[in-house]
Amino acid sequence: MKFAITSKGDAKSNTLMQRMRTYLQDFQLDYDEDQPDIVISVGGDGTLLYAFHRYKNRLDKTAFVGVHTGHLGFYADWTPDEIEKLVIALAKTPFQIVEYPLLETIVRYQHGGREARFLALNESTVKSVEGTLVMDVEIRGQHFETFRGDGLCIATPSGSTAYNKALGGAIVHPSIDAIQITELASINNRVFRTVGSPLLLPAHHTCMFRPVNAVNFQITIDHLTLLQEDVKSIQCRVADEKIRFARFRPFPFWKRVHDSFIAN
Repeated sequence: MKFAITSKGDAKSNTLMQRMRTYLQDFQLDYDEDQPDIVISVGGDGTLLYAFHRYKNRLDKTAFVGVHTGHLGFYADWTPDEIEKLVIALAKTPFQIVEYPLLETIVRYQHGGREARFLALNESTVKSVEGTLVMDVEIRGQHFETFRGDGLCIATPSGSTAYNKALGGAIVHPSIDAIQITELASINNRVFRTVGSPLLLPAHHTCMFRPVNAVNFQITIDHLTLLQEDVKSIQCRVADEKIRFARFRPFPFWKRVHDSFIAN
């Protein structure tokens, strides 16, 4: 089996990364940064997001496992004092594959047929560079509303505990193939009106955002921020691809939610 390791970059994470690499190579596993079967993320959720985007073209061939060196993360289920256990599990134990849904965002542009496609593990957001964001929102090809406000957040189930939760969105179990749209400070008065609630869309529903004004947009894809010009439309749906996690023991989603937001 071939493996690669990504680190948060701090001294603690780098030390653990080097120890794990040495241990796994002692077990005759091959270190391969280009075509790994397993990617080990050492750090936090941000480190795993980085690893996901680095290997997003190998999602059907690569599985991920996380070691957290800071606060408990939603994607990292091993602690630094369990490194030896994880190494033995990787070297000796068949693992279970758990798949989580991803978000596909396609940006299409004016004056031509070019488009850009992105995958997000957590969420994508759309904001106006200047002033109020004004977007026509379509669901399944039908006009739903004209949104006016600071922006829109489109989240995956596993990303529903991140920015989406801070915006008042629902926490969604990642076994559900869906995306969630939440509003950022929408304008609601006697003249302008939005639904004002998060929307949960199943895998066979596509949403489309069409700019009402010819302005530039700031679009985020997880931790990446992109300035987009001459945008014709932004399409979001559940992606055909999924991220694959290597599980060697139970890692219940609701326990992660409890430990992160409720437990002392």
